[in-house]
Amino acid sequence: MQGCNIGVLIKKGAEADLYSDLWHGLKVVRKVRGAKAYRIPQLDFDIRRSRTMREAQIIHDAKLAGVPTPFIYMVDVEATTIVMQHIEGLRVREVLDSLSPSDRRRLCEHIGVLIGRLHDSEIVHGDLTTSNIIITGDGNVFLIDFGLAEYSGELEKRGVDLLLMRRSLQATHYLCAKECIDAVIEGYTCEVGERVAENVIKRAEEIAKRGRYATER
Repeated sequence: MQGCNIGVLIKKGAEADLYSDLWHGLKVVRKVRGAKAYRIPQLDFDIRRSRTMREAQIIHDAKLAGVPTPFIYMVDVEATTIVMQHIEGLRVREVLDSLSPSDRRRLCEHIGVLIGRLHDSEIVHGDLTTSNIIITGDGNVFLIDFGLAEYSGELEKRGVDLLLMRRSLQATHYLCAKECIDAVIEGYTCEVGERVAENVIKRAEEIAKRGRYATER
């Protein structure tokens, strides 16, 4: 790919691989959706191309909605690859437990606001965990990894987003999970309004009872 080096693999996923790379002197993340041998080749390419274009567009639209996301530098449709900004910072998973209670609550409220902004724009993230949120050295919070994101205003899918965040907090940050969940809900409610928030929270609880998303992702 023009402008890129070989790159260093930083994450191998079921759907795509992530590489730390240089692009015209900039430190970037290169996301590559590789071919799947179990699919018919043309169908496989069509799926990878469609998902690549959709993810890039959603990242852009999320930014327009007021949600910090990586800048997209290039989308290579034929190579089913996205070259995007490398966000310097730590994943919230790595820092949440070590924050003071007040800082932790403030961060979680802000995360709730960002989720609300996505949902107000009819975007669902699809993989909301503390591993997919980065906090930079100057305190900015970025949402990353929109590979499972989609455009939807469905109550069910919004409920799944909140449930996944709750599951992530309970599984990884169990000592402070309740206070964090409460803060996320507070921020979310401030952004979308009480009536909408109540409906989404109720649906998340219904989904949890059905056991559809009982396993932490």
